Amino acid sequence: MRLDSKLPDVGTTIFTVMSQMAAEYRAVNLGQGFPDFNPDPKLLNLVSEAMASGHNQYPYMSGVDNLREVIAQKVKTLYQCAYDKDTEVTVTSGATEAIMATALAVIQSGDEVIVIEPNYDCYVPAIRLAGGIPVTVAMDPPDNPQATFKVNWDRVSKGLTAKTRMIVLNFPHNPTGAVLTTEDLDQLEHIVSGTDILLLSDEVYEHITFVAQGHLSLASRPNLAARSFVISSFGKTTHTTGWKVGYCCAPSELTHELRKVHQFMVFTVPSPFQHALAEYTKDPSTYLALPEFYQAKRDRLAQGLRTTRLVPYVCPGTFFLLADYSNISDVPEAEFAVWLTKNHGVTVIPVSAFYADQKSANANHKLVRFCFAKNDQTLDDAINKLRLV
Repeated sequence: MRLDSKLPDVGTTIFTVMSQMAAEYRAVNLGQGFPDFNPDPKLLNLVSEAMASGHNQYPYMSGVDNLREVIAQKVKTLYQCAYDKDTEVTVTSGATEAIMATALAVIQSGDEVIVIEPNYDCYVPAIRLAGGIPVTVAMDPPDNPQATFKVNWDRVSKGLTAKTRMIVLNFPHNPTGAVLTTEDLDQLEHIVSGTDILLLSDEVYEHITFVAQGHLSLASRPNLAARSFVISSFGKTTHTTGWKVGYCCAPSELTHELRKVHQFMVFTVPSPFQHALAEYTKDPSTYLALPEFYQAKRDRLAQGLRTTRLVPYVCPGTFFLLADYSNISDVPEAEFAVWLTKNHGVTVIPVSAFYADQKSANANHKLVRFCFAKNDQTLDDAINKLRLV
């Protein structure tokens, strides 16, 4: 039987590969980005209450009314952007579904889409499945541990053509932890001004930032919000990655197209989770306290790594921290990650896995990604093992 794959270059994700290896070698898994602790018991109780109250059937396709209202109010308060809950806010099956639905909704065959790399692994497959052509533009890597990866806007501008339909952005940035500055937003506004280019902004780590400015959402700039699909995730903000509840805010004409795809991908999202999250998120402290919570974990890991031969890099956002291993080895990042798991019992993710050409010199900076969304004991166990490397 003949089968022509639509994604011939796609295999098992690096996250699955490294997590399977971590289990096989009984390693401390600081690779895949999920907490190893439970969410707030109050939230768990709210889910049970929602089930007991009868919220077990199909909710409205675009999401439970109360949850869309809470999302709209939160975004308005934080970013001064007023989205209509009925026509501009959609609850999705995680951010990944929102990303896929966005791509399928607005990318036509032959459209080019700028993807900033290193980039999260679902963007390029979504673009290709929509018939689009991904155009990767590399960030500038840091030259010292106090610097971060930065978008090279001149390079982005030079990557634009008459076929460019969309630019995909992800800040706070996975895997590097970089955040946008006001200058970045200025540059982006200038680049897209006078064009029909759309923006997909993956902002799932919006509440996990450690800089005074906080998160600068594309929703905070009217000229950018008018052409943007702004996507976020309750999985990151409530430590419930397995619930797969996210959302997308976009102008009504964009949301209209998004929902056409959304209704045939998943139709809707589990009802009890939506009702619970609506009630829980009414309290702003549930997300405003996240920076302090995660900064303590970030600092614990960074301080621990300084007692090893690894060199931690600054982390302005997300729950990921990069570290340089050049004091230990000269091998490519993927080889080092495998070696570290097999020989020293700590699993990390190579940053090179987030590039189109993972074996190229431009993708290998001797940096690996650690996830610090873990119990303190888990972090301490990893540090103790790394001291022996």
